Amino acid sequence: MNETTSTSPSATQMSPTTLERSRVDTDPRKRRRLVALGALIVATLAIFLVRVLLGDFTFTITDAVRIVLGEQIDVSGANYVLMESKLPRAVAALVGGALFGAAGAAMQSLVRNPLASPDVLGISLGSSTAAVFCVTLLGWSGWPILFVAVLGGFAVSGVILALAKGQTARMILVGIAMAAGLQSVIQWILLKSNAFQAQDAMVWLAGSVSDVTWPEIARLAGIGLPMLVVLAVLAHRLRVLELGRPLTVGLGVPDGATRAFVFVGVVLGIAVATSVCGPVAFVALLAGPIARRLMGRTSIVAAALVGASITIAGDYVGAYLIPGGGKLPVGVITGLAGAPVLAWLLVASQRGRSKGTR
Repeated sequence: MNETTSTSPSATQMSPTTLERSRVDTDPRKRRRLVALGALIVATLAIFLVRVLLGDFTFTITDAVRIVLGEQIDVSGANYVLMESKLPRAVAALVGGALFGAAGAAMQSLVRNPLASPDVLGISLGSSTAAVFCVTLLGWSGWPILFVAVLGGFAVSGVILALAKGQTARMILVGIAMAAGLQSVIQWILLKSNAFQAQDAMVWLAGSVSDVTWPEIARLAGIGLPMLVVLAVLAHRLRVLELGRPLTVGLGVPDGATRAFVFVGVVLGIAVATSVCGPVAFVALLAGPIARRLMGRTSIVAAALVGASITIAGDYVGAYLIPGGGKLPVGVITGLAGAPVLAWLLVASQRGRSKGTR
């Protein structure tokens, strides 16, 4: 009895000490993630305000709020410029970029490969091909475009999954091949359409929010925002899936159901964003790795913020900062900026691996 009572206090004393040490180990990481997430929120809000308030027609925050609340400003055309040009473009870039970023990060985490983004795999081009075909050759518009974009994305996804047979490397190769084939189909569609339709389609295919309307934004937000919530809720399960199937099953995470929900969320998010904004280049590919470097782990919310910031900033640069007064679609800007950023990420990750092996 005495021995039992003498060892019990030491056991009870060790437990709080162990817990305190674990808290000390994890708290700095949590603080770092919170600081990084807060910085991303502030940066996204700042970029959004710059896109709305500055440019060739500037607004104060007070005037912008008054216009949004329905008040008429004395300056000629101020209400129209804000409500029909600047604000719709900023909101579309915000929501569309967030969808691209979140869907790209979720797909990369699901496949456990940084190259497995929806644009590389051809899912974005599947939605684009279906939408361009119906717009240019059938004359459709509105909600039907969203439906065919979703169908196109799921069709390409089904072909990739059927041919890849669960092999990650094979999935990427099949996706690249599908993307190349779909590019040829798009070129054929453009050749069959008239000059005006082809020009509009080419601007949209470059990735553009220049002509977005409030009904399109309503469709984008109505379907896209729930998909963002679904992917964000499943983020903790995605981090478990990254550990491999044995550990996933051992921890009680439903592997098949989680993969199915994430995959459906990715395709729906990419399809609705593509149907409104076009296939904006590199956002889905880069948002996940950038967010992962900032947060230290997969974070769907951080990837969505990074994707939104990239898209809004790209639209602002293309609209106002191009020398010679030219205006470029946001996809051209993200494509030009994305290549060196991708190279930097690859070099940085390689350096990190080499340091880890020393």
